[in-house]
Formats: sequence, C-alpha cells, structure tokens
Amino acid sequence: MTTDTLISPTEQATRWLDDFGRALARGDIDATLALFDPDCYWRDLVAFTWNIRTQEGPAAIRAMLQTRLADTKPSNFAIEGEATEADGIIDAWFTFETGVARGRGHLRLKGGKAWTLLTTMTELKGHEEKKGEHRIKGAEHGVHPGRKSWAEQREDEAKSLGYTEQPYVVIVGGGQGGIMLGARLRRLGVTAIIVEKNARPGDSWRNRYKSLCLHDPVWYDHLPYLPFPDDWPVFAPKDKIGDWLEMYTKVMELNYWGSTVCKKASFNEKTQEWEVQVERDGKPVTLRPKELVFALGVSGYPNVPKIPGAETFLGDQHHSSKHPGPEKYKGKKCVVLGSNNSAHDICAALWENGADVTMIQRSSTHIAPSDSLMELALGGLYSEQAVKSGIDHHKADLIFASVPYKIMHGFHIPVYEEMKKRDADLYGRLEKAGFMLDFGDDGSGLFMKYLRRGSGYYIDVGASELVANGSVKLRSGVNIERINPKSVTLSDGSELPADLIVYATGYGSMNGWLADLISPEVADKVGKVWGLGSSTTKDPGPWEGELRNMWKPTQVPHLWFHGGNLHQSRHYSQFLSLQLKARQAGLKTPVYELAPAHHKR
Repeated sequence: MTTDTLISPTEQATRWLDDFGRALARGDIDATLALFDPDCYWRDLVAFTWNIRTQEGPAAIRAMLQTRLADTKPSNFAIEGEATEADGIIDAWFTFETGVARGRGHLRLKGGKAWTLLTTMTELKGHEEKKGEHRIKGAEHGVHPGRKSWAEQREDEAKSLGYTEQPYVVIVGGGQGGIMLGARLRRLGVTAIIVEKNARPGDSWRNRYKSLCLHDPVWYDHLPYLPFPDDWPVFAPKDKIGDWLEMYTKVMELNYWGSTVCKKASFNEKTQEWEVQVERDGKPVTLRPKELVFALGVSGYPNVPKIPGAETFLGDQHHSSKHPGPEKYKGKKCVVLGSNNSAHDICAALWENGADVTMIQRSSTHIAPSDSLMELALGGLYSEQAVKSGIDHHKADLIFASVPYKIMHGFHIPVYEEMKKRDADLYGRLEKAGFMLDFGDDGSGLFMKYLRRGSGYYIDVGASELVANGSVKLRSGVNIERINPKSVTLSDGSELPADLIVYATGYGSMNGWLADLISPEVADKVGKVWGLGSSTTKDPGPWEGELRNMWKPTQVPHLWFHGGNLHQSRHYSQFLSLQLKARQAGLKTPVYELAPAHHKR
C-alpha cells in the first residue's frame, strides 16, 4: 500500500482499515503484518489481549495474533469522523467489534503503513451500562401493595451487602481511585464495597496540609460520568476536591464503608474467593468477594528514614503525609528533607506563615513551571482551547493512550527543550542558589519521571521563586546524618537548629501493602508496582512496556491494583471495570502475556 497525495487522509485511512479488517477476517496474519511499518506498535487495552499490553514490532504483533486472533473474532472496522494529516502522519479514529465486545481505536499511518495502533474495549455485548435509551425507569407505575421506595431499596441493599449478601468485588481504599472504580462497577451491575479507613469520602484530601491544591488543571481531572462544572477552578483546592468526592459517592450510590480498616486478607483456594477481614466502626466483619482490588493511590507506605538520634529530638517530626499545616510554626526553625512536590508546597506554606525554613535537597529535581507545563505539555489535550477544538477529556485520554511508552519520551523531549528556553531566567537563578536541576535522564521531563518512578519533580506554582531568591534556605547535595535534641547534623558536618523536621521523602511501592495485609510471599509474587522498566534512575529494567501491575491481571489471580492521578484513575477504571464485569458475567478471559515479576518490594 502506498500513499497517494491526491487521496484524502480519510480515504487513505479507510482503505488501510478495510484491508486490515479483511486480512483479520481471513485469519491472514502475513497480510495483516504487511500493513504495518517495520517500526510499529500495537497498544491494546483489553480488547484483544484481556490485558493492558503493547506489542512492539512486527514479531510481537505476529505472536499476539497467532494466539488471540481466532478467539477474538474482530469485525466491523469503520472510520469514525475525518482523518487528519500533519508532518506526513495520518491520524484516524475508528470503531470495531470483537466476539464479545465493542471497541474504539486510533491509527497513525506513516508512508501508508501503520506506525501506531490503539485498540480499546468500550463495552461488553449484552452487559452494557443502562444509560441513554437503555436507562431504567426508576418509577414502577401501577398499583403494588407493599412496594418499597427507591430510598428503602437502597437502605435494604446497604444493610445486607457484606452481611447476608457478599459483594463480587472489594476495593481497599476509598480515595479518588476507589470511588471512580466503584462508580464504573455500579453502572455495570457489579456489586462492590469500598473499604476506607477515613470516616468520609474525600477525607484523604481534607486531611492533608491546608495549602494543598491540585497541580493538574481541571480539564485533566474530571471524574467519570460527572465532569466538574464549567466554573470549577483550574487548580482545585483540596477541600473542594474532598467535598466533590463525597457528593459523587452519594449521587452515584456507592456502597462506601467509611471508618473501616482492612486488617487481613487471604484467598480460599477451595471456595475460590477472598476472605477479607475488616473492622467497621470497631466491629469485625469478614467479606468474601471473588475479586480484590487495592486502590491506595500511586504508592505504598511513607518512606520515613531511620536517622540516628531521632528519638532524642525535642521538637516535632513527621512525614509530609502527616503534616498538619504551617500555623503552629510561626517563628520556628523548620527543616524539610526533600525537594519534590510536597517539600516545595510545605516549604512555601511554612514561609508564608513566618517560619524560618531550610530545604535539604539530597539529589537533583526536575522543575516544571506550571504556566509553561499547562501551555507546552498539556494545552493541546487538556485545556479550554482543546475543548473548543473538539478535544474533550474522553478524546484526550485516548490520544494520550495512543502513544506507546517505548516512544513517548521522544514526544516529550522537545516540550522540555522549549521549557528550558522559556524559563531560562528561573533555572539560572535556581542553579545560582545551589539548586540541583535535571530534566530526567534523557531530557524527557516531568511525565516520564512520573511514569518511570513516581517522583523526582516539582510543578512550580510559586515555591521555586522562594528558593531562587533565598527566602527558603537551601542545602543541596547533603543529607541529615544525625538528629540532635534541638538541631540536625548534616553529612558535610554542618549543623542546623530545628524545631520541626518534615520528611518529604516519598513512598514505597504499592505492593508493600500486600506484605502486611496478605503475606510477604504474595507481595513478592506480584512484584513491584509502577514503573516501566526503562533502566533510568529508580526504574530498573528489564523493559515492561506498560506500567507494572496497574489496572490489569497480576501474577496472583483475582488480585488487582488501581490508582494513579485523577486522569489515570478516570481513564483506566474503564478497562479494569470491564475486566471485572467479564469475570462476573462468566465470560472467558484468556490473558495474553501475563507480565512476569522482575522486582520485589
């Protein structure tokens, strides 16, 4: 197939898709592969693989099709809308079906052949969400003695579920991720209980330090089904997010068990169900779901360094996750260990409240000024201008997902090269102040750092200026070697007076929760959660091609991880919910290429 410049991008994409569909229908894998560029990628979100997986190169695509094509039964490939062309690349959207599902995809053609292909499952046939013309009536017209109101039916469900009736899914963690997954499962008719130690939905936000706001813009952060109002702040304050999550939980009628602590979980091989021991309002309850999901954010337990002399300290010391806010530290000597998002936010809030603040930077940090990040990195997909151009968050999510992780860094490097130029003055003054800067191991900046290691950056919303001008004091390239009753001794031998020590030192891997709640053996069988295997700092190889263990089957059957930022929780909850629904419906779900565990906790 060759590119004819007289043929429109839509016609070219339609021809390619027609050839692709016919080759698949014949089971002709050679003909299918002939449609792909030698440098090609096929990313599949559940539709073909019952997994989240990227096939990199023709050999990997061949292997997948040899295993999955006959069973998947793909058909009805059809262009959606108009294709576009820029810099020799044709972009096109399409819809398709498999034997059990409907899907949506994205295609990039280079020289008439597929460079990147994305296939995603959107709904299961016969198990669609009851929406639009399929919505339930709600009112039961007629005369029905002893009928129960909607509220009474909900009350009966809340009383019985977890006691006389068991949920199909238990979600451990009732923050944004657990809530979004719960909403999707509710719409699919999958019974689920969300277990959360805090009393109210949104408390995981409310309980953080006062100045906390989202660093991501509103267009990036919508929840499924109920987008934020069009006057919602671009950067939402934590309490506003907390209230929205609480409202959302109530409106979506989720079975949310607040003030409930998960104590222990084990899988019963005989009954093929989990036994999850929880304490609800001080009383023990055993839940017996078929599927168990850990939705505890982006990370595991807080990393609190063990420093000699910590027990002798006479002031306050705590991890950033426990920081109460700056009010009580006016006029106090404050030492913040760390130099990423939380460290900067806390330093700025302490300084604003009249504290004497010193940041201790142990290793280099990527700084991305918010305005530049919004315009250069996110503006094309997540902004008011993007919405006006016809790219809402649903389409933006798929565009973002269509870029394989293997080549994603190449899309980002030019963004951060431009950021270096645009914000050269700030960067120069930071370096002059002694701040150690980086843009990632390969210059690909913030989001690749987030995917690879989940740390090592700060979205600058003002604190960098405080560091640059010396308002927040800086000690870089050192660590705290010893803690004294009223001071800290640094690794260069110098001493800082201290009334407060904040450990903004990050978190461990998510599978750290499993060691305590299930067993160390299960935690190690699952392996590390998060990271791509890029062989960059804090992301050891081998290459994984997808985020480790996120939103997909793990090495431990019936055990799942869900989380990430608001964007990821929204987007990937769709695919996790469909995998869970398929299992509840008794569909065959042969997982292609279950990822091995290369790293333990």
